[in-house]
Amino acid sequence: MGIAFKGRGAGPPIVSPRIAVVGAGFGGLAAVIELKRRGFEDIVVLEKAEDVGGVWRENTYPGAACDVPSPFYSYSFEPNPRWPHRFSRQPAILDYIRGVADKYDVRRHIRFGTEVVGATFDDATGTWTVEISSGEPMVVDVLVSAVGQLSRPAYPDIAGRDSFAGEEFHSATWDHDVDLTGKRVAVVGTGASAVQFVPEVREHAEHLTVFQRSAPYILPRPDRQFGPLHHRLFEKLPVTELAERATWYGLVEGLSVAWVHAKPLAAAIRAASRWHMRRQTKAEPGLFEKVWPDYPIGCKRVLFSDSYLPALAEPDVDLVTEGIERITPGGVLTTDGVEHPADVIIWGTGFKVQEFLAPMSITGPAGRGLHEAWRDGPHAYYGMTVPRFPNLFLMYGPNTNTGGGSIIYFLETQARYLGDYVAHLVSVGRPLAVRPEVEAAYDDRIQAELGGSVWSRCSSWYRRADGRITANWPFLGVQYNRQARFDAADYEEVGSWVRDTTGSRR
Repeated sequence: MGIAFKGRGAGPPIVSPRIAVVGAGFGGLAAVIELKRRGFEDIVVLEKAEDVGGVWRENTYPGAACDVPSPFYSYSFEPNPRWPHRFSRQPAILDYIRGVADKYDVRRHIRFGTEVVGATFDDATGTWTVEISSGEPMVVDVLVSAVGQLSRPAYPDIAGRDSFAGEEFHSATWDHDVDLTGKRVAVVGTGASAVQFVPEVREHAEHLTVFQRSAPYILPRPDRQFGPLHHRLFEKLPVTELAERATWYGLVEGLSVAWVHAKPLAAAIRAASRWHMRRQTKAEPGLFEKVWPDYPIGCKRVLFSDSYLPALAEPDVDLVTEGIERITPGGVLTTDGVEHPADVIIWGTGFKVQEFLAPMSITGPAGRGLHEAWRDGPHAYYGMTVPRFPNLFLMYGPNTNTGGGSIIYFLETQARYLGDYVAHLVSVGRPLAVRPEVEAAYDDRIQAELGGSVWSRCSSWYRRADGRITANWPFLGVQYNRQARFDAADYEEVGSWVRDTTGSRR
């Protein structure tokens, strides 16, 4: 059933809805570019920082790079023939994002230094009032959240953190003013970021202690530098770059096939990982046994590195697998009673991925908060629209992460859906919300698939403590692209809002 709204019946079709996009990373740019392509220009992008880039602006730790090949980790409509590496580093990726924002005239829509605190839906007018940290609230017709899943650093709940006498920071907010030269450095966490920055930190630190709770599976990283010859070839014969993109698409999609559909393929990948990890740890007896995972491959994100394990085998590096009891003024005390001295602690402990849209407070019709609607876990129709929250759209929302491919591919699909959604919105002249029964049937199907997947067989950031998997899409990326198609029958008109060509409200 629809939501009862006050107000007049629908008037003339809306000429140009007012749209607010929160965030100027890959997702926000994809949304704006698609909307502009459809002819929608009344768009404002609210970005809390002073530049575009999202996580690629924020994550500046040493060694930061993409773990998906660059030709695939880019928009299909904007290939880059001048990537410096197959797995490009953070500065090159940020330059690419900046170039896209400039080329597609996105910057004039952006209000930098503007953090969104919350948004409230007005039942009478069918609009969203967006509260920002400074300045007057703004009223818009469509609210698009593009804050992503990996934007808020997470710190572990470990006793004594405030007592540490040295310097500490999270890898996602790297403190470049801290000189690690000659320091005893403790790294807590062995996820995707740590695998990249540990070898870099080891080059400067006097001694490095890495605290591992759960070991990752690691595969070879077939990186290479793209020189002038490659650049000229990609520029003169774009089909060669398209072939590179298609090849890597097939390979990374193969990971999703392995995790979801093909146990023999997963076993083969596991064997390849075992060979790689054993070969890279042979210099240090007993190290392989410490770093070899004890859970099914694919349950956590598989990582690519040729330098992490050799760094752990160096004599000035200790890998500690005992649990951390507490932080002391002088270091880290583990459960075996050993205190590991440290001058600096680096937290490589990931992000608050279960808190979608946080810290924004979203209040829908009749004063109902999104946190209330999601009390049993975040869910949305194809990760994009939420029942009873009209004209609210999510980029990279629940269950749209990929276990093997490139999220950029998913974002382009979502941008296309957003364009169709807004176009239909204009034609009906009323707020739209996905029908609850449609979203419920979709969520039941997705969770049923996920319940029997490899991702249900260990604890990871894909999964809530109660077992619900809120991050991952359970099928292939190409299936998401084919299935996530806007259908007006999935939506209901739930209110009344009309704007004439002058922009006046009536």
